[in-house]
Amino acid sequence: MEADQFDWRLDKESSVALYEQLRLRIIEAADDGELAVGTKLPPVRRLADHLGIVPHTVARAYRELETAGRVKTAGRAGTVVSAGGDKTAQLLAEAAARFAAVARSQGVETRTALAAVKAALEG
Repeated sequence: MEADQFDWRLDKESSVALYEQLRLRIIEAADDGELAVGTKLPPVRRLADHLGIVPHTVARAYRELETAGRVKTAGRAGTVVSAGGDKTAQLLAEAAARFAAVARSQGVETRTALAAVKAALEG
């Protein structure tokens, strides 16, 4: 199974980074069944060309998805959707990514953002 006809929809005007949009889109599609387990994702360069973005952006999204256990990459064999990672870790990663995007868009320094997270956890 391949994802050639999949609607990749990214918003280049959004304050959310393109790699993050792509990562979240793949997670959403996998959770909704649009991209079934075992679906082969397009190669990095082909998807980057299709979306009109640089390959590094796609590669970063794929790397983060692999770290979270959402895809498996087997070199030349490609990248496929997997059964999913630890749900709690996934939820935390998604929330952290959204928080980081807001902090970056507001020009918040890392130490200030981390202090806000620490205060929220301890409050």
